[in-house]
Amino acid sequence: MSVNYGSKRTVVGAHYGIRDWLVQRVTAVLIVLFTVVVLAQLVFSQGPIGYDLWAGIFAAQWMKFVTFGVIIALAWHVWIGVRDIWMDYVKPVGLRLALQVFTIVWLVGCAGWGFQVLWRL
Repeated sequence: MSVNYGSKRTVVGAHYGIRDWLVQRVTAVLIVLFTVVVLAQLVFSQGPIGYDLWAGIFAAQWMKFVTFGVIIALAWHVWIGVRDIWMDYVKPVGLRLALQVFTIVWLVGCAGWGFQVLWRL
């Protein structure tokens, strides 16, 4: 549904911006909490920081699932931000669509690579 209030501004849909705003905040909080937990494990660990410590942090199955959830949250967070940049600053529709498709493919590839790395440990 599109409403035109007599100006050049067209309002499309309801709550679209609120949902994206909320998703950005929730995913940011998840990313920060995860980062704090991982940094705390590094700071309070015994011994040198190396492959064994990193592998130990991510060895537990629950940590792999939490990490993959954060990777998905990060991809969603990035998608909203980059999509808004493309919509605000790239005016040619074809170029904007191409950039959006490239961004989606890149983010799905990054998430897939993260999944592969996590379950290869």
